[in-house]
Amino acid sequence: MPRDKSESHQIVLKAAKQEFLEKGFEEASIRSIGKRAGMTSAALYRHAKDKEDLFNQLVEPFVNEFMRRCFLHEKQSYDTINNNNGLPDFNDNEIVIIMDMSEKFHDEMKLIFCKSKGTKYETFLHEFIELQQTEMEKVLTYLETKGHKVKKISAKELHVFLSSYTTAIMEPIVHDYTKEETKECLLKMQDFFTPGWMNIMGY
Repeated sequence: MPRDKSESHQIVLKAAKQEFLEKGFEEASIRSIGKRAGMTSAALYRHAKDKEDLFNQLVEPFVNEFMRRCFLHEKQSYDTINNNNGLPDFNDNEIVIIMDMSEKFHDEMKLIFCKSKGTKYETFLHEFIELQQTEMEKVLTYLETKGHKVKKISAKELHVFLSSYTTAIMEPIVHDYTKEETKECLLKMQDFFTPGWMNIMGY
């Protein structure tokens, strides 16, 4: 469905966001969203084909930007490794990306991580961790070809480390930290996790 940028559509999205944040996707209803938006259920269907379409419209801008930033980070990491056999850029890692995203997409992130059961996004975090693992395994193999003394780590161990890391950096969003608290916490997490990743990668 084409994305409607009209004022009435923005009212619908605002009402839907409030409904999903309060009740979660499964307990939310088109009728209740319509009531919040001041329109009938029939009128609401002019803005979305169903409840999940509304949810998707809300979270897709975050998902698209987040994945774009992550893929860019991966590319830049290889570029940095190839530049005089340098260190991957730990100053633009997932923690920094989440910090940036939380400034603009806090509510959308909350929807995905806490309110998405019943949608295609309820496994988003798990799927992202799986993607991270695939890419990390490639990076470690590549670093070995560059002569780095990469630590031997099994796929199961790497999965546990990545799950712990990724889940941890989402916690400020899950627990509704303020922007200032989120930034301070994530910066401390970066100081905590970076030496471990550098050790695994042979630096």
